[in-house]
Amino acid sequence: MSDFETIKTERNGSVLTITLNRPERLNACPPQMADEIFDAIRELGDARAVLIRGEGRAFCSGADLAARGERTMSGGDGAFHSLSRHYNPMVMALANLPVPVVSMVQGPAAGVGCSIALAADFVVAGKSGYFLQAFVNIGLVPDGGSSWLLPRLVGTAQATRMMMLGEKIHGEEAERIGLIYKCVEDDALEQTAKDLVEKLASGPTVALGLMKRTLREGLQLDFASTLAAEANTQRIAGGTNDAVEGGMAFLQKRKTNFSGS
Repeated sequence: MSDFETIKTERNGSVLTITLNRPERLNACPPQMADEIFDAIRELGDARAVLIRGEGRAFCSGADLAARGERTMSGGDGAFHSLSRHYNPMVMALANLPVPVVSMVQGPAAGVGCSIALAADFVVAGKSGYFLQAFVNIGLVPDGGSSWLLPRLVGTAQATRMMMLGEKIHGEEAERIGLIYKCVEDDALEQTAKDLVEKLASGPTVALGLMKRTLREGLQLDFASTLAAEANTQRIAGGTNDAVEGGMAFLQKRKTNFSGS
């Protein structure tokens, strides 16, 4: 895989791990990191699941525009440029990956770091992890897709609280209000995330990717359109080797052995 400066990538079996690697800055995300995450996703190859994590004691403390000279651009125009050219394409590519994505959150997931974490299909956090929409504290508005993600995850009231009050949502509360999949003890976080991503990587990959697509489309379609979308994706899934394997395993009363095809 490519050599990167702000992230690390590792392939272990069918799992691609992307590690945000600026621990001295709590993994603050400059435009370069956004571009490198985008490139790492494009090099997915035959990986069947992705784990995103942060090096050190943080997941990601937010954007770091100053790291690439964006200070030379006037405030709002500079932010617009960075979002349009770097951050938005990265978050969209992450959300549209045809394989499951797990994010592992320790310490802060703030600003665009919160958006990156929540763009995953499963978010696992340690009790020391927290999610923060910090924008209001510096006179800005949420970005990285948070305005779309938050109300769909936790409802309008909690989304408004996070966005307008800028309060930290710690791991246990994040699980309770439905913001994330699971909160665990800090010392169990890494193993929990690894077990989850490995389970997903051994699943029916095509079907899982189609689930991601219909879930996201279903948030915007009416009921009849969703029924039609399900029928179309079921036609695709039904033609896979994994569908054959799943049916045979059921009839033979044995464990499935999905190939991802």
